Order: sequence, then C-alpha cells, then structure tokens
Amino acid sequence: MTNAAALPGQPRGIVTSGPATARAVNVLAPNASAMTLDGTNTWLVSEPGSAEAVVIDPGPLDEAHLRAVVAAAEQAGKRIALTLLTHGHPDHAEGAGRFAELTRTKVRALDPALRLGDEGLGAGDVIRTGGLELRVVPTPGHTADSLCFHLPADRAVLTGDTILGRGTTVVAHPDGRLGDYLDSLRRLRSLTVDDGVHTVLPGHGPVLDDAQGAVEFYLAHRAHRLAQVETAVEDGYTTPAAVVAHVYADVDRSLWPAAEWSVRAQLEYLQDHGLIPGEPE
Repeated sequence: MTNAAALPGQPRGIVTSGPATARAVNVLAPNASAMTLDGTNTWLVSEPGSAEAVVIDPGPLDEAHLRAVVAAAEQAGKRIALTLLTHGHPDHAEGAGRFAELTRTKVRALDPALRLGDEGLGAGDVIRTGGLELRVVPTPGHTADSLCFHLPADRAVLTGDTILGRGTTVVAHPDGRLGDYLDSLRRLRSLTVDDGVHTVLPGHGPVLDDAQGAVEFYLAHRAHRLAQVETAVEDGYTTPAAVVAHVYADVDRSLWPAAEWSVRAQLEYLQDHGLIPGEPE
C-alpha cells in the first residue's frame, strides 16, 4: 500500500463528502469519470457560527446533487448566500443556473457569460460573507477564466482544476495557455511561501495537506513534459497526435484526446519561445 504522505501534496486518501477544514465542507457530485476523478468537489464554505455560507462550483446539472448541497447547508443551520465559480467547464458550472434558482443567490464568475447578477470576479477582489473572507486569485492556464480562492483563516486555497487532488490537470488549448498556467502555478507557490497556505481544496480528488509540495510537483512535471515534447519534435514527431502517441504511450488511451490539448499548448509554448520551428498542426 502506498503511503499517502509520500505522494505529491500528501493527499488524504479516499474522497468523501464532509468537512475538510474548519470552514470548508465537501459535497461530492456523482459524476465520477476518467476526467473528473471521483467526481466534482462542490465546496460549502462558511465562518464557524455564521448563519451564511458560500458555495464554490455547484457542479453538473444534477438535481439530486444540487439539492444535496442545499441540504448540507440546512443541516448545518446555514443559508447559502452566494455562489462562486472557479471556471466555466460544465462539471463545475453547468448546475449554477438551477442552483441559483434553488437558493435565490447570485452567481459570480470571471466570465460575464456565467454570471447571474451584476458582480463579477477579478484579481484583488475580496469576498466577505457572514464573517468569511475569501480572496480571489487569478490563475489562468487550465482555461482563460480559471480562478482560485484563498481562504486565509484555514491557510487553504480552493483550486478548481488548476491543481487536482490526484494526477495533473489539462491545459485546455486553445482557451488554456501553458505560459499562463506556469505563471499561475508560480502565483500559487507564492501563497504557500508568503502567506502560509498549506492545504489545497481541489475541484477533483482528495484534499492535499502539502500545498507547496503539490505546486513544486506540478512545476517539475510541466518542465519534464516540455522537455519530452521538445525531444519528440527533434526526433521527427511533429504533429500533436504523433507527439501524444510517443510521449504519452504509457497513459490510458481514453485520456489521449485530453493529452492532445496539453500537447498543443506545449507545442505553442515551445514555438513562441523559439525552441521548435513552425506552428503546431
């Protein structure tokens, strides 16, 4: 059996619904898959003793799940006052409209198309609800609209798909860009070094208790993959599909389409930095 403490980020293990920190409770959506791992983690966040809560990423349009999130708040004696989105992928945001109906809340997101209400989200924004403080951290790369939420009181960060609880995330080219993603990882590393963040509350997979270790692993993984892709191109594997088949040969083929998004982002990055010729096909 693998010791979880020896794995990148020190994952807690089995993913379940329930409390993760003093202020964050997970309600796990029933949408497990190769891409969503155990399912989407919908986070119910509130200050202890407060009657108000914030929900981050209601998840897919699944009526039973959305009602389970409402029920979790009610059982804790809380009213859901606000809904936030880390990004617009359907497994995180598709249920937001229906959830807003159930809770009569506004939905705040970076992308105006995802908002319900007048307020968006942006760098430097601080959300205060029922005594709770969440700080918006722009983290584009997985998608252009990706955000994280710093929860200072728990020394935690809610990362959506920017950092997962298991494995690594996809840079969803062309919307996602690798250069942006690397900058975002460095921004999160600064949170661990300068602000004492030690817990990652991801959009999928288990909670991570070593945030800095997780970020360092992600940065090392990206550097390794970039080197592999650069070498593959030098060896004559010039199309994204050919690079995937060569570099990701040991990865489940069902994940190759997603891997191709990341490879296209890697090829674009290498070309932009003059490390390979031509344009990705």
